[in-house]
Amino acid sequence: MRMRMSVGKRRMLYIWLLLISLGLVMVGLSDLFHQDLILKKPGSLPHLTRILSPGDLEILVESHAAASELGLTLAPFKSFQEEQLLLVPSTINSSKRRQNKVAVLHGATENTAGLRPQRHRGKGDGVRRYLEGLQGDGQKASMHQQGVSEGLPDRIFLHRSLPEMRHPECLGEQYSESLPKASVVICIHDDSWAALLRTVHSVLETTPRAYLQEVLVVDDQILQGHPKTVLSEYVSHLDGVRLIRSTRHLGVCRCRTEGATHAVGEVLVFMDSHCECQKGWLEPLLERVAQDRTRVVSPIMDVIDWQTYQYNASQWPVRGVFDWRLDFHWESNPQLHGADLELAVEPVPSPALGGEVLAINREFFQTLGAYDPKILQWGPGQTEFSIRVWSCGGSMEVVPCSRVAHLIRKDLQSNVPDPDVIQRSKIQVADTWMDTFFRKIFYRRDTLAHFIRQSERPNITESLQLKRSLGCRSFRWFLSTAFPQLYIPQDRPGLSGELYNVGTGSCLDYTTGEEQQGGAMKIAPCSGTVSQHCELNSNGELRWGAMGSLCLDVKGDRVVLSQCPAQRSTKSTLQWKFNKVTFQLIHQKSQLCVEALEDGGTGTTPSLGGVFLRQYSYHPRQQWHFEQPVAP
Repeated sequence: MRMRMSVGKRRMLYIWLLLISLGLVMVGLSDLFHQDLILKKPGSLPHLTRILSPGDLEILVESHAAASELGLTLAPFKSFQEEQLLLVPSTINSSKRRQNKVAVLHGATENTAGLRPQRHRGKGDGVRRYLEGLQGDGQKASMHQQGVSEGLPDRIFLHRSLPEMRHPECLGEQYSESLPKASVVICIHDDSWAALLRTVHSVLETTPRAYLQEVLVVDDQILQGHPKTVLSEYVSHLDGVRLIRSTRHLGVCRCRTEGATHAVGEVLVFMDSHCECQKGWLEPLLERVAQDRTRVVSPIMDVIDWQTYQYNASQWPVRGVFDWRLDFHWESNPQLHGADLELAVEPVPSPALGGEVLAINREFFQTLGAYDPKILQWGPGQTEFSIRVWSCGGSMEVVPCSRVAHLIRKDLQSNVPDPDVIQRSKIQVADTWMDTFFRKIFYRRDTLAHFIRQSERPNITESLQLKRSLGCRSFRWFLSTAFPQLYIPQDRPGLSGELYNVGTGSCLDYTTGEEQQGGAMKIAPCSGTVSQHCELNSNGELRWGAMGSLCLDVKGDRVVLSQCPAQRSTKSTLQWKFNKVTFQLIHQKSQLCVEALEDGGTGTTPSLGGVFLRQYSYHPRQQWHFEQPVAP
């Protein structure tokens, strides 16, 4: 009997030990799930929300599948499976947030009434102390990598007012409170936290609460070395701000789409993480989108100098354009409005828009299919999205009564992990949206993209299906409707490509940056780059540049570049012809031949490697050949 009791007790002991072990395992697994943090809007999911201290961590949703099981309603965008959504409600109430904003990286606050800055105390003190340390070596290294003047952003108040640069007519505009609310989506990756927080505060302080639904900060694998809980704790003290964290790097386009997935505002405003807003920046954008849900709009993008953080206003009118290499840039074009002052506050249609700040109706963004997930870099991404908006039923414009300043990072593309990633994205754009004729123009001017495409073809099946389902128009329609000012090269055989000089064994070239001021042409080793690509068209113009907007001209006896006229050229100095028998390039007005001089010339402006007009001779330095580096 005693043996039986002993065995029974032993069995019970084993069972209790097993239960205790299982309990310890469950506690360990729970701790693993409490390592990261994402803010969810307080009160939006009451059945999952509980009061937590800033240091507590709790998983809210791991994926859309988990959200479905929990009965959550999420936007019908495609989400990324690796995403994690985590919840830490704010520890202060809304009214206190508005009265006690964290203002300066050094721990001080600065209010609009000009009161003496005071220390921010309480549970956020750990955040303040960490932010004070951002001026250490680690932050300086980060700033240097981004091309931002070391430590400078950390010495600037989070709250600063930009000078008023709007047209006086804009200041008297009144906007209805019934305008749609906006969700501002800000993606961060390898960014200065000082610039990020200044961006967030700028949005909060220049936007009426009636128009701002929320600010969504999407952490796309933030810079290594910064404790993630610090940013989470800081944002937990800001009213109307949510933090979303991805567990893998998505790239700007997919990161913005992920932010849109969780946004609830009627209008999406995508914003870079290094911007500062003018007062009244959002209302004009909302008004234009409210009037037409297919309209995509941008403010005037002013510039913050990366070295001094000085604000520089952009000249109006301005619009976004791209060239035949599919590279985007802003173009200041006074001819858009001429001398009509009444049009100074009228929006300008824009062939493309940059990604610094972009406002779009949320449902229209969804209809368009969001950003192309296969395009990782924002440069080709903004070009692709611009073509898609125009071709698939929308329009784009710049709104002059809205101004936002943007920090231009010196080495914006220096952190690209794969040097070919931009070309691959461009290939995706070209093969999806450009007709065969125009696609060849692109590949002749981006030879690297051509060679990559020869070895690997992109899978554009889904993109083409979307294009067909939306009933999108052709690229020729896009050019004639949205971008009629873009010169369309003829690229005639034997009259386009690199202009190779027989006598020197080099190619005709120019120094980038000097072409706008009548820069002199030169001889340089043939490179196959767009700076050496030219074409002699049927109008007798010898056009250069990625947009074909530069024309071969003469100044004295020297061959230079100048801006091509908007209409068909009537300027006699711009007329050329090519003799296919003698291989000479002849200036029609003077009937002189283009000659390359290696050792300096004897004319009025001799120079090593210069190109001049000379009397006809049989010298090989007057013999030229148009050679195509690639044949797409």
